[in-house]
Amino acid sequence: MWATARAVRMRAVILQLCTGFGSARPRYTESVALTATIYNLSIELADIDRAVYETIDLRVARQPSETPEYMLMRILAYCLEYTEGIEMSQGVAAGDEPAVCIRDLTGRMTAWIEVGMPDADRLHRGMKLAGRAAVYTHREVRQLLGQLDGKKIHRAAEIPIYSFDRGFVDELTALIDRRTELSLSITERQMYVDVGGRTFNTAIHQHAIPE
Repeated sequence: MWATARAVRMRAVILQLCTGFGSARPRYTESVALTATIYNLSIELADIDRAVYETIDLRVARQPSETPEYMLMRILAYCLEYTEGIEMSQGVAAGDEPAVCIRDLTGRMTAWIEVGMPDADRLHRGMKLAGRAAVYTHREVRQLLGQLDGKKIHRAAEIPIYSFDRGFVDELTALIDRRTELSLSITERQMYVDVGGRTFNTAIHQHAIPE
């Protein structure tokens, strides 16, 4: 009789192991959702061209699908546009929002700032909504201008496209860690960035969307 009871218990244990029912550590077949990586940056900004001098503590959430270069463009756009009311969105996860925007005291958007390769519809919508738009790109600027050429964009001639010297973005991206201190200065449309004891510089090139 004791042997029979033991056999019953053993069958119950085997059944639980096979089905996972009652197990203290059930197996999950669905993948765990990836989350954003947080970067904390301390930036000493000296924009001599605009007389803007600030110490900025910036917390940036880099989404799993966001490249390091795209994130760096968001950071640079934020610094180069820095003023009261500036905000950074969630980047590629922001949906219909721009990468960076500026709002007045009423909450109305006054500047729509894109990075990378925005399409014409986004720039058209942003320019109509905010009255001012700009693009900071790390991509091939001729490709971007060709993509926008001939498209319906509200006041397209007033939207500047900014690009940087070849290699600057790649070199700087390699030094941005999850905790980074850097200094950034702009004078006569030349930008100088010091990070980790190394200094990089680039011209800030401005382009116009073809009419």
